[in-house]
Amino acid sequence: MKKSLFYYLFVVLCAVNLFSSCSENESIVLPIDSDLAGKYKGKLDVSISQGGVDIPGGTVNSQIITVTKAGDNAVSLSITDFSFMGIEIGDINLNDCVLTTNGDNYEFTGTTKVEAELLTADVDAAGVFSNGSLNLNLDIDATLTGGVKQAVKVTYSGTRLKGDESSEAKITSFIFDREVAEVDSLVIGETTINEEAKTITFMVADTAKAEYLTALVPTIEVSKGATVVPASGEAQDFSNGKIVTYTVTAEDGTVAEYKVSIASKVMSLTFENWVYDDTYHYYTPAGFYASTNGGSAVVYSSLEGIASQHPEVVVPPYCVTQETEDVKEGATAACLQTVSLIQAKQDLKEYGGWIGGIMANMAPNITAGSLFMGSFELNAAAPLKSTKFGVMHEGKPLKFSGWYKYTPGETFYDKDANIVEGKVDECDIYAVLYEVEDESFVLDGESIKQADAPIVMRAGIESGNATDWKRFDLDFKEVNGKSYDPNKMYKIAFICTSSKNGDVYEGAPESRLLLDDLQITFE
Repeated sequence: MKKSLFYYLFVVLCAVNLFSSCSENESIVLPIDSDLAGKYKGKLDVSISQGGVDIPGGTVNSQIITVTKAGDNAVSLSITDFSFMGIEIGDINLNDCVLTTNGDNYEFTGTTKVEAELLTADVDAAGVFSNGSLNLNLDIDATLTGGVKQAVKVTYSGTRLKGDESSEAKITSFIFDREVAEVDSLVIGETTINEEAKTITFMVADTAKAEYLTALVPTIEVSKGATVVPASGEAQDFSNGKIVTYTVTAEDGTVAEYKVSIASKVMSLTFENWVYDDTYHYYTPAGFYASTNGGSAVVYSSLEGIASQHPEVVVPPYCVTQETEDVKEGATAACLQTVSLIQAKQDLKEYGGWIGGIMANMAPNITAGSLFMGSFELNAAAPLKSTKFGVMHEGKPLKFSGWYKYTPGETFYDKDANIVEGKVDECDIYAVLYEVEDESFVLDGESIKQADAPIVMRAGIESGNATDWKRFDLDFKEVNGKSYDPNKMYKIAFICTSSKNGDVYEGAPESRLLLDDLQITFE
């Protein structure tokens, strides 16, 4: 009932003018223009009387009151854009208030009676100007229809502005710093400030659960001399689509409001953390990612043993490695390269005995570097089935983005190690969302390209030529006549390779694809 009373009370104050019946003193002329008129900025508090106790009812920290000359010894006051408990009220006006002197102070009083359909209210106003400051009290005795009475007090204390204060009310920086709060590490990338729309959006990791997002701590910078509420460093709840409103007040009282919210969730792969395989001595990005290194490991291990006895034998490099020199973001990137195994197969046959001969017959002539989301389970009889693409994920994907750099090798070979004149190698970068009946279902290197593959959405580059770091932002599009259904189960995967035809063992040795800072953005 109390909340309804306040709402009706202030709506009425907004809808009607408060004409004060002010005390009379017509014999003096006061320096109103020079000493009193202008804008005042200060703190306004509302309290509610309940059982003889004043209960806080809300505070405006940077309320503007405008004072204008109404006569030689009278002023009018306007509380501009008054709001209370999130309710926009409008302007409250006190007109033609006669001033009396009290030493260096100028005092005024006034009364008004408000009558409306829902309530009647008697308003007593009393204020004092003193050395560039204004103190104002409003005592409001309201009676609701039905006879329920409520007393409300409004107090204000403000300082007169000089007139040269800045009117800029902007949020110039809005960041989440994990040095301030560990939970802020869930925020991915930069926040986006749309000054025209007065919105600020940011993305969070796809692992961010609702309970993690209830206490994010933004660090905020605003225009010089301006203030912001809520303040910088105060934890806010951005969970479950909540929008937090930030009010910026300029030096001169100009007010701007920004709506801040989470734009989307992001699955991020920065290539900063890698896991080392102690058995086969190769690295894989930490997390649910795999590469074609798993297929080369047994062959390379055998070659390492042979090379220890025959120094002339050269062990080929792994197809997926850490890159620490040519990096776009952070300290490391991923390097995918296409490798020729033609000489390695000959060495296996010559030095590896009958086991080496078997390995040589099973190994391809060309191996493309491939990095993907999923797992690798070696299947010697059907090598393409070794690559298991995808992980379970909820949410509709919107965009696949990141950085890449690609240099094709000089000579293109087919699967039989024949040179293909004039053919230039290409990389491939794409992501898919596909439907599953249960978690056990997975698309592999064979089934992902079949016509009946249950792929629902896809995002992929058209051309892979980029001799310098290039940004890609690929929209997910529905394919195969299918539509995303939030009630169904899906797996998400990205697949990147240094040779587009690597799945049929064709490509140019030394084709080199660098990847950094990949992201999949979800609704």
